[in-house]
Parts: sequence; structure tokens; C-alpha cells
Amino acid sequence: MNMLFTDSDLDGLGCGLLAKIAFGEKVNVAYCSYRNLNERVTRFINNQENKNAKVYITDLAVNKEVEKKLEARFKNQSHVQMIDHHVTAMHFNDYKWGFVKPEYETGKKTAATSLFYEFLIEHEMIKATKALDEFVELVRQYDTWEWEANDNKDAKRLNDLFFILGLEHFEKEMLERVKNPNGFSLSDKEELILDLEDKKIERYIFSKNRQMTQIFVDHYCVGIIHAEQYLSELGNALAKLNPHIDLIAMVNVGTKKIGFRTIYDEVDVSKFAQKFGGGGHPKASGCSLDDETFLLFVQNVFPIPSLKLDALKNELNQRGLKNGSLYTNKQDDKSYVFYHEQQQTWMIYHNHQLINQLFSTFEDAERYIKRQYATGLAFDNDLIHFLADVLKKKDQEIRSALNKNRDAVISQFIKEGETTK
Repeated sequence: MNMLFTDSDLDGLGCGLLAKIAFGEKVNVAYCSYRNLNERVTRFINNQENKNAKVYITDLAVNKEVEKKLEARFKNQSHVQMIDHHVTAMHFNDYKWGFVKPEYETGKKTAATSLFYEFLIEHEMIKATKALDEFVELVRQYDTWEWEANDNKDAKRLNDLFFILGLEHFEKEMLERVKNPNGFSLSDKEELILDLEDKKIERYIFSKNRQMTQIFVDHYCVGIIHAEQYLSELGNALAKLNPHIDLIAMVNVGTKKIGFRTIYDEVDVSKFAQKFGGGGHPKASGCSLDDETFLLFVQNVFPIPSLKLDALKNELNQRGLKNGSLYTNKQDDKSYVFYHEQQQTWMIYHNHQLINQLFSTFEDAERYIKRQYATGLAFDNDLIHFLADVLKKKDQEIRSALNKNRDAVISQFIKEGETTK
């Protein structure tokens, strides 16, 4: 008997599907998470009836305690084979039964499904086919986010279908689909369903972007959102919509999990997740929601207002204007970013005070206020109220003056601001 423990995402399911093709009825597949993997593996290997079973673990890494038990099992001549692609699991290569490879010699990133497929082919447990080759590559591109660079929407749509159908139904459909001698493809009905799903995802992202809060964890600016679906798409989209944020934390209280995503090469969320007992990829990782992480990402965040979104249809208050852009947050703090011609630098006037820090570009100044104050570009009327308050004038006077000579109004504002340094 063969026993496979694997993740419950698309990459993990790909491994389960390959195992069922390779071993047929002589395999049991347990779809796991970091939360229950160690307990399920321990229970299985402690049962003496499973001494002769061949144990495979893919796309997940056990903890130190279970790691030692697997080594003892291997030394007692019982089968163990672990195959993974996460950089946080590299130490398993120290064991004869461990194989961890984050990328190929060409620099192309691996997935657990692609590594397990190659393992099964090499050991003559499965035969490569056109349909399997194409399915495995779609899974690999989705799991590594290579699909985005390649604009391979088929990979993303495969994952969308996985979540729509659910694990069992999807697995059943794909087991039949990969038998097609002409290659792997989705049906017309599935494509129609996915077109509708794309619109749902857009609406979901729009809604969640309005709910996000942010905190600092160590030196990282972390955007926090409660979410139960479309996590990969959501995390990536929110990171792009809010480029001042280093990483996105998506909390799912129901499953007691937190997913982390980033779009930045210099931010490694696999190491970030390790601090909380989790792991994953440099740009996509996760951990369990326990007492520590609940306090940090839920309880302490609850009183914090959500981010203020940028106003989109302004005529007066626009980003990057040398004579100034106004930003506000949910607490009504006001930050005015402007270019000081004499000093040839960007400055910030925050809550009636010029801050000491200077900025070489508008983008640096904007990033600073968004990270420190969770601000968004204010509406035109907010700009008029703000300038009227500082210059001790009526709103209508400011509006008229801005329409005639905005530079003159801002010059007067700068002089007022310099007196409050």
C-alpha cells in the first residue's frame, strides 16, 4: 500500500492526482495543511500495521519532532520519500529520503507536482503523456506565479475551476481529462463558468481593498484583510493596488489560517511566516492562526480604521503636482506633499507642521505618508477646506484663487507652513 500526504491546494492536488494515476487503487491520499500534517503523519507511522506501507509526503514539510520519527522509520528499513520545492524545507536534503528543489538548473521555478511527476517517470511508475505534461505545467506555472509573467491565463483559470468545483469534484474531473490523447483542455461549459467567476473576483478584490488595515510588524508594513476565497488573486491584486505595503496578510478565522503575499523580491514572506511556525515560498506563504497570531493580526488590529483610498476623479487635487497634493486618513489627519523650489526637494506638511524629513522624489514622500499615516489622496473639496483653514480664508476665495493662479496660493501656503516648523 502507498500513502501520500500532500497539501490541499492546486499543487498538492496535482500530486494526489499523479499518485492515483501511478498507483491506482493501491494508494490512499490525505490532503493536509500545516495545521494537521504532523498529527496525521505521526498517527500513520506509529501504527505498526503500516510498517510496510510506502509513505510519500509532497508540498508540505513536517516539524522537527516528526522529522526525527521519519528518519527512525527510514533507518528501520521502512519506506519514506519526501518531495518538496519550498526554500524553507531545504534542510530535508540532508536525509536520504528527502528531496527539495526550489528551481531547475535553468532558473525555472519548480512545483511539487512537477517534481513528483518527474520522480514517478524516472522510477517507471507512470508514463508521460501530452495531457499530463500540459496539466503539470499549468499547475507549476500557477503555483510559482510564472503564469503572470507569461500571461498564461489558462493556469490561473485552472486554479479558479479548482475552487469552484471543490477538491473531490475537481480531482474526479481531472482524472478523466488527463486521459485525453489530444492534450489537456477545459470544456466550453467550464470556460463560461470561469468568465463569470472572473467578474466575481474583480468585485471581491474591490470590496476587500476598501476593508484593509495596516500595521508594522518588525520593519515591514503589513496590509491585513479577512478573506476566505481567491487568496492568491486577492493578495497579488491588493499588493499592486497598495504598492507602499510590503506584504499582505489574509486572515481566515474559519480555517484558522493566515496567508502572506508580496510582489517584492526584497521581501521574503517564507521567512516572515517562519516566525509564526509556518512556511512557503518567498512571495507566497502561510501559517496557522493561533493565540500569538490572533493577538497580532486580529485582536490588536480590530480598533484600527481601514486605509483611506485615493480619490480617483479629481481635477484640482492630483498626485505628483509640484505645487502640492493633499492626503487624508480615516482619523482626518492631513498631509500635504509639495515641491520646495528654493530647496529643490519634496516636503510634507502634516497636521499643521512641516516634518523634518526631506524627499528626493514625490513617490518617496507619498510612500512615507501612506506607510506612516495610512492616507489616501483627498477629494478636491478637502483640498479647498484645507487651504482655506491654513490661510484663514473662505472656501470660495480659495477655489477662485486656485482657478486663477494656483502657484500664488501655494506660495502663500508655503510661507505660512515655514513659520510652523
